[in-house]
Amino acid sequence: MENIDTETSVSPLYLNRELSWLDFNARVLEEALRKGAPLLERLRFMCITASNFDEFFMIRVASIKQAILSAPGATNIVGATEAAVEFPAAGGSAGQADGNPAELLKLISKKVHKLFNHQFSCLHADILPALAKEGLEFVQPDSYTLFQMDYLESFFVGQIYPLLTPLRVEENQSLPSIESRSVNAAFLLVSDDSKAAGEEQIAIVRIPASLNRIILLPKESPGDPQSKWALLYDVLLIWGSYLFPGYRVKESMLFKVNRDADFSVDERRDEDFLVAMTEVLEDRGKSTAVQMLYSSGSDRLRDEFALRLSLGADDLYEVGSPYNIPDLQELMNIPGFDHIKEQPWKIYPSAAFSDDISMWDRISQGDVMLHLPYQSFDPVVRFFQEAASDPAVISIKTTLYRTSGGEIRPRQASAEHSGGSGSGSVAISPIVRALETAALNGKQVTALVELKARFDEERNISWANRLERAGVIVVYGLSRLKVHAKITLVMRRESGRINRYVHLSTGNYNDKTAKQYEDICLFTNREDIAYDAGLLFNMLTGYSDVQTMRRLVLAPSGLKHKLIELIDRETKRTGQEYSGKIMAKLNSLTDTDMIDALYRASRAGVNIQLCVRGICTLVPGVPGLSDNIRVISIIDHYLEHSRVIYFANGGNEELYLSSADWMSRNLERRVELMFPVQDKKIITEIYSMLNAYFNDRCQARELRPDGTWRRVNAPGKEKPFRVQKDMLARAALESVIPGPVKQEFKVRRSQGS
Repeated sequence: MENIDTETSVSPLYLNRELSWLDFNARVLEEALRKGAPLLERLRFMCITASNFDEFFMIRVASIKQAILSAPGATNIVGATEAAVEFPAAGGSAGQADGNPAELLKLISKKVHKLFNHQFSCLHADILPALAKEGLEFVQPDSYTLFQMDYLESFFVGQIYPLLTPLRVEENQSLPSIESRSVNAAFLLVSDDSKAAGEEQIAIVRIPASLNRIILLPKESPGDPQSKWALLYDVLLIWGSYLFPGYRVKESMLFKVNRDADFSVDERRDEDFLVAMTEVLEDRGKSTAVQMLYSSGSDRLRDEFALRLSLGADDLYEVGSPYNIPDLQELMNIPGFDHIKEQPWKIYPSAAFSDDISMWDRISQGDVMLHLPYQSFDPVVRFFQEAASDPAVISIKTTLYRTSGGEIRPRQASAEHSGGSGSGSVAISPIVRALETAALNGKQVTALVELKARFDEERNISWANRLERAGVIVVYGLSRLKVHAKITLVMRRESGRINRYVHLSTGNYNDKTAKQYEDICLFTNREDIAYDAGLLFNMLTGYSDVQTMRRLVLAPSGLKHKLIELIDRETKRTGQEYSGKIMAKLNSLTDTDMIDALYRASRAGVNIQLCVRGICTLVPGVPGLSDNIRVISIIDHYLEHSRVIYFANGGNEELYLSSADWMSRNLERRVELMFPVQDKKIITEIYSMLNAYFNDRCQARELRPDGTWRRVNAPGKEKPFRVQKDMLARAALESVIPGPVKQEFKVRRSQGS
């Protein structure tokens, strides 16, 4: 499979952040183009790509438009969030003041249009025909048989029509409320009344989230092997005229508007933060439009809506059918097609924990690491549940950024580049349930619930209210800072003293995404870590200056400085006696101070290997600047999410885990944690895992000096090494719990018998 040409803008020092993000999405799209993968797995990556595009416009493009409006002479925007602050120059130099945002928008539009063309070309020329061959056939309106027409008309009248509400569009009034990311139908109507002949009206029909987008068609004959399906949107356009008696539909169009989601509470105002955040969520549905996707069929409707939404030509994207690709995820739920799905990968139990020993006894024996999702998240849930029920536990303190369950709007959840939360749910997070139980059992429970976690604000407000009702002390984050650190502290009375147990993680307390996102977490009761954890929670919930910590490193107060200090130390120690080496696994790398430190290290001869899943604005392989830096990206079945940093340190190697990516927002405008791995066995294990990533010859792409990404292929006939499969094999091996030692009873006899 050929790589998608992404035409990244390159400067001598940095790649452009926004275009680098689009390159990442191109790599995700390449997985949909990979013919060797199961068909529905390819379709899943196609849906992920489309969802990613929506969020890119709602956050990044919105922030660029805000930057234009915030320029001298323009109206300043109050309440802009962290995404708007990191504005890169269009030519590639991130963060410089001479960037041209208007030119960058044009580059983005050009690049996205090109990626859209790849997306729909792959869908229609490859995936949909292949699905039809496998018995899952998409039937477009011009191919409906009379039997199918009769069925769909009856289905529309009985199942769809009663739920629809047509909204008139008045000439001199604003458009009816159009929710971001939702697909709507628009109709240009002409009256049948002879007195109003030629008079045109416009109506919009919202499509309820409760309606399935895929309509399975009945078989026309019992022996038909095909499972055929139609799209709700097509049916609505064909029979939508039922909604407008006395009018004739002259033209119709489907459209989706993505709105600015890059704003939050103006924290300079003195008000109830919970109420203010609720108002922000309500306002988000009426925020500025940044993009419109539309189907062909009516230039008049397209131009009318573009004018009313203040969108230019570069903001408009014509898409073919299927009109909203993320909706195709419903195909995954149709039974009988397991043979074209990626079979679920087994999640293995950790041999470190067993049912006959408590969490506290096991953690007291030594640090324990879990590698998710290869190993089960169950020990994390058990950690909370045992803390809730154990009479000796007196206090639990935790941070909640994203967790599972809660009532969210269907089809609005964030995909975060690898399969989102799915449709709406009312399930209760086991973590939240355990915290409730602990509070009801009389324990002091403190939960810092981050209400500013983008697209999870609604869910987190719900959890915060529920936890407060159970008696939990709830803190709603910090003013002007997102709390992104993942840490829990449990205090237990043992033999007349208080012992403290700590859980630290690179990922969220979310049992659902723990089955999809690769993360590493650590259980420990080391005194130095526990002491720092206590200081941290005191700083987060009360009044305290930033305290000096023994082991934990905290952003925004010291993490960036510490990382640069560690990189510079490696630079100084590199020479004839020691070979300097830095390895880091991150989601994003954009902070120019961090990049400059890596450039200095490269010039000094430090061997630097970076595994960056998403955005990377560092330029590797430039002679005299970065020729000792290699950058790869892994896109595979699971979303790579852990942050791991290794320093050779002259033979006294150090390894850290972190919640933070190397972006200015994480290092300067969020509360993040970096924590050391101190157990020698775990250091060796993680170091081996980290090295394995750089040996991938199946799913790895390498960043070139010209800003393009190229797949790393296995040499010759060598079998491609796939790191995620290797991690799965490691988890399987580690899960084997040794059986009891076989004992034999020896009978002693006298020598003469």
